[in-house]
Amino acid sequence: MLSPTNVGGGAMRWFGKQKPAEVWDEPIQWPLGDIEAAERIRSICRSAADSAEFVGGHAARADDTKRSEQKQHEVEAARYQRAAKAAMEIAMKLSDALMRDAAVREIVDLCLTAGDVRTARILFRAIQAPAIRDPMLIEHPELLP
Repeated sequence: MLSPTNVGGGAMRWFGKQKPAEVWDEPIQWPLGDIEAAERIRSICRSAADSAEFVGGHAARADDTKRSEQKQHEVEAARYQRAAKAAMEIAMKLSDALMRDAAVREIVDLCLTAGDVRTARILFRAIQAPAIRDPMLIEHPELLP
């Protein structure tokens, strides 16, 4: 017999007691190679893009809950921040400089989408490869100090 506690691997998922796991909350089996780490960062940034757009005021969140706009903003901002933090932690462990720069670019784009220019500028300064830095400056002049 199916019950809410044994379906889909999550206890009480039917009743909203357990939130679906986010990609950045999944445990990492270290050591993680540079390619896998860069792909994980890309996945995190793509998964959090909708929250970043909401926080940055670029999109309204289609949410079936009856949250107030302020509460919804708080939830989306926290989600974006958790994702960005997890992506940054993984990026710091990349050993290949070019892959690290490309991964940091993904995070900078996420930050800019959220309107978090301060964090984006800090991360942008860590990018060393001119092939990545120069096009970003053309696309996002707000990254200049």
